[in-house]
Amino acid sequence: MVGDSRVVKTVNAAKYVDEKFGLPTVQDILKELEKPGRDPRPEFKAATFREGVEKLSDLEPGMMLEGVVTNVANFGAFVDIGVHQDGLVHVSALADKFVKDPHEVVKAGDIVKVKVLEVDLQRQRVALTMRMSDTPTQKKGGPAAPGNRPGATPQRRDSRPAQQAQGSMAAAFAKLRG
Repeated sequence: MVGDSRVVKTVNAAKYVDEKFGLPTVQDILKELEKPGRDPRPEFKAATFREGVEKLSDLEPGMMLEGVVTNVANFGAFVDIGVHQDGLVHVSALADKFVKDPHEVVKAGDIVKVKVLEVDLQRQRVALTMRMSDTPTQKKGGPAAPGNRPGATPQRRDSRPAQQAQGSMAAAFAKLRG
């Protein structure tokens, strides 16, 4: 119908009038539809999922993929990368700068480029980042070691003896042991 003035002219505008749209509005719409090559709908874009990546076990840390943001929460964004399990981009991995509210960076439906940081097959989880400079922290398969998770703060190495580092209660128990 778009661009085909013969078809548009056969439409009875009065038939489509209701309490929400009057005759002048319907006639204006029909006039716009007569214009050749003019589609009033916005351009439709879709993410291009990587061929051969169809399930979690196909993912490898370090892979660069395109995906669609499916949901945004206070802690990050979920991204569909074509493996029937959305991956999570933690709020700390959404941008190279501090992000207070993930909604300021992404919204549902956005097409984004992500990098796979971690694949946990046991828990069916995928950690992603939108910071391409980030490096994967762990091999595919099991959970990451504590402190090795994406976005985790590195553990502080303390030069003090273990008893002092743990506090006075720990020192007291250590004396009892012997």
